[in-house]
Amino acid sequence: MLNIILTFKTSLEVMLNRLFGVKSQKGVTMIEYALIAALIAITLIVILGTVSGSLNDIFQAIADALDAAHS
Repeated sequence: MLNIILTFKTSLEVMLNRLFGVKSQKGVTMIEYALIAALIAITLIVILGTVSGSLNDIFQAIADALDAAHS
């Protein structure tokens, strides 16, 4: 996983330098980290969206079992 992130970071750095001719390494690094954070956020949203139905079913089963035990 770390290799993938480092490769992605290096590719972003090269692309940004070519597209924008950015001379400041500090600015390039900030943009890279922002893009990586956005990629991680999108991945988490997709994963949680996929799993949410299953989680809802699990919690509903627990709630039903608690209701049955309470009655």
